[in-house]
Amino acid sequence: MIFVNFKTYEAGTGANVFGLISSLEEVSEITGVKIVPVVQATDIKEVSAGSKLEIWAQRIDPVTYGAHTGAILPEAVVEDGAAGVFINHSENRCRGVEEIKQIVERANEVGLKTLIFAGSVNELRDYLSLNPTYIAYEPPEFIGRSDISVATAKQGIIASAFELSKWAGVPLVVGAGVHSREDVRKCLELGAVGVAVAKDILMAQDPEAEVLDLAEGFK
Repeated sequence: MIFVNFKTYEAGTGANVFGLISSLEEVSEITGVKIVPVVQATDIKEVSAGSKLEIWAQRIDPVTYGAHTGAILPEAVVEDGAAGVFINHSENRCRGVEEIKQIVERANEVGLKTLIFAGSVNELRDYLSLNPTYIAYEPPEFIGRSDISVATAKQGIIASAFELSKWAGVPLVVGAGVHSREDVRKCLELGAVGVAVAKDILMAQDPEAEVLDLAEGFK
């Protein structure tokens, strides 16, 4: 499984969000690897209507119907076609475990899958108690790097994270600097079920070739 976070910019080649998602769909069909685009709330409806891929939201807020101007209502992203949501991404951190818990609860209420990001093993241990669909280990010091990745620099911690996630029964996803089939292969060898990527694909000269290379790591 490859989670592709579209952040707030388009592909480096000039291809728009929807064109790149078509490329991801093609790679998924060719390789059999599940690829999950994670997009802004404003793009979910159009993207999900035009793609066979499972689309996730980049975030939701722990609110219900009412006076919450500017908040992203969980029911709204579900209605638009989202199947899951990122929680506590390094670029949009929550205000502690209690807020994360509230978001997970609201996501569960509306049927959204959840992926909570943890920047350390201690955080990961705390968040596993919230029983998300997936847990992600993504140390912030490697995010956006192309010269080194979590898979090459933190193998021992990935293994420890896997032991914790295995005990809790929550599949592990790994991110931060993942940029090659070798990175993916190592993450899987250490117990992960998938990876989370962004810059490596979005800023590539040939995004389709880049995601195809990552998918090769699942063989």
